[in-house]
Amino acid sequence: MKWIIFCSLFATPAFAETCPAAADHSVRQAEIIASLQGLSDGTGARPLTQELWNLWTDAPDARAQELLDRGMRQREGYDFLGSRDTLDQLIEYCPDYAEGYNQRAFSSFLRQDFDAALYDLDAALAIMPTHIAALSGKALTLMGMGRAEEAQVILREALALNPWLAERSLIVEPDGEEI
Repeated sequence: MKWIIFCSLFATPAFAETCPAAADHSVRQAEIIASLQGLSDGTGARPLTQELWNLWTDAPDARAQELLDRGMRQREGYDFLGSRDTLDQLIEYCPDYAEGYNQRAFSSFLRQDFDAALYDLDAALAIMPTHIAALSGKALTLMGMGRAEEAQVILREALALNPWLAERSLIVEPDGEEI
Protein backbone atom coordinates (compact mmCIF):
# COMPACT_ATOMS: atom_id res chain seq x y z
CA MET A 1 0.00 0.00 0.00
CA LYS A 2 2.78 2.47 0.90
CA TRP A 3 4.53 1.63 -2.37
CA ILE A 4 1.39 2.49 -4.38
CA ILE A 5 1.02 5.84 -2.66
CA PHE A 6 4.74 6.57 -3.14
CA CYS A 7 4.60 5.70 -6.85
CA SER A 8 1.44 7.69 -7.46
CA LEU A 9 3.01 10.79 -5.92
CA PHE A 10 5.84 10.67 -8.42
CA ALA A 11 3.72 9.65 -11.40
CA THR A 12 1.44 12.70 -11.08
CA PRO A 13 2.98 15.59 -9.18
CA ALA A 14 0.65 17.40 -6.81
CA PHE A 15 1.57 20.63 -8.56
CA ALA A 16 0.78 19.40 -12.08
CA GLU A 17 -0.76 22.12 -14.20
CA THR A 18 -4.10 21.65 -15.80
CA CYS A 19 -5.31 23.57 -18.79
CA PRO A 20 -8.18 25.93 -18.05
CA ALA A 21 -11.16 25.97 -20.36
CA ALA A 22 -10.72 28.09 -23.45
CA ALA A 23 -12.62 31.36 -23.53
CA ASP A 24 -16.14 30.93 -24.87
CA HIS A 25 -16.18 32.89 -28.10
CA SER A 26 -19.24 31.06 -29.47
CA VAL A 27 -21.52 34.10 -29.48
CA ARG A 28 -19.01 36.29 -31.32
CA GLN A 29 -18.17 33.44 -33.70
CA ALA A 30 -21.86 33.02 -34.54
CA GLU A 31 -22.15 36.78 -35.16
CA ILE A 32 -19.16 36.71 -37.51
CA ILE A 33 -20.54 33.70 -39.40
CA ALA A 34 -23.89 35.47 -39.77
CA SER A 35 -22.08 38.55 -41.08
CA LEU A 36 -20.12 36.45 -43.59
CA GLN A 37 -23.34 34.84 -44.79
CA GLY A 38 -24.97 38.24 -45.17
CA LEU A 39 -22.30 39.80 -47.36
CA SER A 40 -23.39 40.57 -50.91
CA ASP A 41 -19.82 40.17 -52.13
CA GLY A 42 -16.56 39.00 -50.64
CA THR A 43 -15.15 42.48 -50.02
CA GLY A 44 -15.73 42.44 -46.26
CA ALA A 45 -14.90 38.78 -45.75
CA ARG A 46 -11.17 39.19 -45.07
CA PRO A 47 -11.41 41.18 -41.81
CA LEU A 48 -14.20 38.93 -40.56
CA THR A 49 -12.17 35.83 -41.36
CA GLN A 50 -9.16 37.33 -39.56
CA GLU A 51 -11.34 37.96 -36.54
CA LEU A 52 -12.37 34.29 -36.57
CA TRP A 53 -8.69 33.30 -36.61
CA ASN A 54 -8.08 35.63 -33.65
CA LEU A 55 -10.83 33.85 -31.72
CA TRP A 56 -9.66 30.34 -32.66
CA THR A 57 -6.03 31.07 -31.78
CA ASP A 58 -6.88 32.61 -28.40
CA ALA A 59 -5.39 29.81 -26.32
CA PRO A 60 -6.68 29.00 -22.83
CA ASP A 61 -3.65 30.36 -20.96
CA ALA A 62 -0.10 31.67 -21.43
CA ARG A 63 1.48 28.20 -21.51
CA ALA A 64 -0.98 26.98 -24.15
CA GLN A 65 -0.51 30.19 -26.16
CA GLU A 66 3.26 29.76 -26.13
CA LEU A 67 2.96 26.16 -27.35
CA LEU A 68 0.48 27.13 -30.06
CA ASP A 69 2.59 30.06 -31.25
CA ARG A 70 5.80 27.98 -31.22
CA GLY A 71 4.16 25.13 -33.14
CA MET A 72 2.86 27.56 -35.77
CA ARG A 73 6.27 29.26 -36.08
CA GLN A 74 7.96 25.88 -36.51
CA ARG A 75 5.52 24.97 -39.26
CA GLU A 76 6.07 28.32 -40.98
CA GLY A 77 9.80 27.48 -40.89
CA TYR A 78 9.07 24.11 -42.56
CA ASP A 79 9.87 22.19 -39.37
CA PHE A 80 6.75 20.06 -39.68
CA LEU A 81 7.93 17.32 -37.32
CA GLY A 82 9.01 19.84 -34.70
CA SER A 83 5.68 21.57 -35.09
CA ARG A 84 3.82 18.30 -34.57
CA ASP A 85 5.90 17.57 -31.44
CA THR A 86 5.12 20.99 -29.98
CA LEU A 87 1.44 20.70 -30.86
CA ASP A 88 1.44 17.21 -29.30
CA GLN A 89 2.45 18.92 -26.06
CA LEU A 90 -0.33 21.47 -26.47
CA ILE A 91 -2.93 18.76 -27.06
CA GLU A 92 -1.66 16.74 -24.11
CA TYR A 93 -1.93 19.85 -21.93
CA CYS A 94 -5.23 21.14 -23.41
CA PRO A 95 -7.12 18.19 -24.88
CA ASP A 96 -10.35 20.22 -25.18
CA TYR A 97 -8.83 23.08 -27.21
CA ALA A 98 -9.90 22.66 -30.85
CA GLU A 99 -7.18 24.81 -32.38
CA GLY A 100 -4.42 22.55 -31.07
CA TYR A 101 -5.83 19.73 -33.18
CA ASN A 102 -6.49 21.99 -36.17
CA GLN A 103 -2.92 23.29 -36.22
CA ARG A 104 -1.43 19.82 -35.77
CA ALA A 105 -3.64 18.65 -38.65
CA PHE A 106 -2.20 21.39 -40.84
CA SER A 107 1.35 20.26 -40.05
CA SER A 108 0.38 16.68 -40.90
CA PHE A 109 -1.38 17.80 -44.09
CA LEU A 110 1.74 19.62 -45.28
CA ARG A 111 3.70 16.39 -44.75
CA GLN A 112 0.97 14.61 -46.76
CA ASP A 113 0.19 12.49 -43.70
CA PHE A 114 -3.50 12.65 -44.52
CA ASP A 115 -4.58 9.96 -42.05
CA ALA A 116 -3.10 11.89 -39.12
CA ALA A 117 -4.53 15.16 -40.45
CA LEU A 118 -8.01 13.65 -40.78
CA TYR A 119 -7.86 12.25 -37.24
CA ASP A 120 -6.99 15.69 -35.84
CA LEU A 121 -9.56 17.51 -37.96
CA ASP A 122 -12.27 15.16 -36.71
CA ALA A 123 -11.11 15.85 -33.13
CA ALA A 124 -11.19 19.63 -33.71
CA LEU A 125 -14.67 19.40 -35.22
CA ALA A 126 -15.93 17.23 -32.37
CA ILE A 127 -14.99 20.10 -30.04
CA MET A 128 -16.09 22.93 -32.35
CA PRO A 129 -18.39 21.79 -35.19
CA THR A 130 -18.51 25.27 -36.75
CA HIS A 131 -14.72 25.63 -37.07
CA ILE A 132 -14.72 26.72 -40.71
CA ALA A 133 -10.96 26.25 -41.20
CA ALA A 134 -11.13 22.71 -39.82
CA LEU A 135 -14.04 21.96 -42.17
CA SER A 136 -12.20 23.29 -45.22
CA GLY A 137 -9.03 21.54 -44.06
CA LYS A 138 -10.96 18.30 -43.79
CA ALA A 139 -12.29 18.76 -47.33
CA LEU A 140 -8.75 19.35 -48.65
CA THR A 141 -7.48 16.34 -46.70
CA LEU A 142 -10.20 14.11 -48.12
CA MET A 143 -9.27 15.35 -51.60
CA GLY A 144 -5.66 14.44 -50.89
CA MET A 145 -6.85 10.97 -49.92
CA GLY A 146 -8.77 10.60 -53.19
CA ARG A 147 -12.14 10.77 -51.42
CA ALA A 148 -13.60 13.48 -53.67
CA GLU A 149 -17.30 12.87 -53.02
CA GLU A 150 -16.88 13.08 -49.24
CA ALA A 151 -14.70 16.16 -49.71
CA GLN A 152 -17.46 17.90 -51.67
CA VAL A 153 -19.98 17.29 -48.88
CA ILE A 154 -17.63 18.73 -46.23
CA LEU A 155 -16.62 21.65 -48.46
CA ARG A 156 -20.28 22.54 -48.92
CA GLU A 157 -20.69 22.51 -45.11
CA ALA A 158 -17.80 24.96 -44.81
CA LEU A 159 -19.22 27.17 -47.56
CA ALA A 160 -22.62 27.20 -45.88
CA LEU A 161 -20.89 28.88 -42.94
CA ASN A 162 -18.60 31.12 -45.01
CA PRO A 163 -19.53 31.42 -48.69
CA TRP A 164 -16.39 33.51 -49.35
CA LEU A 165 -13.77 30.83 -48.74
CA ALA A 166 -11.08 30.61 -51.40
CA GLU A 167 -11.78 26.87 -51.52
CA ARG A 168 -15.18 27.58 -53.10
CA SER A 169 -13.39 27.29 -56.44
CA LEU A 170 -13.00 23.57 -55.70
CA ILE A 171 -16.75 22.89 -55.73
CA VAL A 172 -17.72 20.49 -58.47
CA GLU A 173 -21.26 20.89 -59.72
CA PRO A 174 -23.12 17.75 -60.71
CA ASP A 175 -23.51 17.25 -64.48
CA GLY A 176 -26.46 19.11 -65.93
CA GLU A 177 -26.64 21.77 -63.20
CA GLU A 178 -25.66 25.36 -63.61
CA ILE A 179 -23.01 26.82 -61.36
